[in-house]
Amino acid sequence: MGQTIIDLAKGNPKIEIVAQCDLGDSIEPAIAKSDVAIDFSQANAIDEICRVASHHRQALVIGTTGHSLPQRETIEMAARDIPIVFASNFSIGVNVLFALARKAAELLGLEFKIEIIETHHRMKKDAPSGTAKTIAEILKQVRKSDDEIPIESIREGDVVGDHTVIFAGPKERLELTHRAGSREIFARGALRAAQWVVGKSPGLYSMQDVLGL
Repeated sequence: MGQTIIDLAKGNPKIEIVAQCDLGDSIEPAIAKSDVAIDFSQANAIDEICRVASHHRQALVIGTTGHSLPQRETIEMAARDIPIVFASNFSIGVNVLFALARKAAELLGLEFKIEIIETHHRMKKDAPSGTAKTIAEILKQVRKSDDEIPIESIREGDVVGDHTVIFAGPKERLELTHRAGSREIFARGALRAAQWVVGKSPGLYSMQDVLGL
């Protein structure tokens, strides 16, 4: 993801990559000279990322998934001091899927049973995916219920990311599906979020906010 972001940024005259950090590198010098940092690393790096970004009052775009509850709380705490876009998926299409799934749940009601199926490449570590979890949380909010939405996770081949939301009702079935063909779609969304968040007030924003959905 990092390399894809760098490659796409080279074609955008409004964006300059001023530093790159791999796992194990000190991030303080990089964040100190930036307007916004984009994180696609590992969940266990978030404490240091939030600490340094908060210290320098720099905006953050967080695309890493698989955070524990304490790590999510760290992000929420940092958002009191700096603007953060935190999303499980930066694809524009996926964020439209979020909005469509919400609307479908509102219209179809409790008579329709819901299931989520997500497929990713075999190297993806977290399951269910962050995107599937986000869809489930949206649907639970609509239904005002703590009942878990069933999620089936498949890990095979080199699938970038497929997500299907199934609404099964009496004698009919509605399916909403998004298929990612390239990681480039996530990088494009992250760069769009990075441009949007600079100058915003402290707070925790989503890609829905970026897109105005």
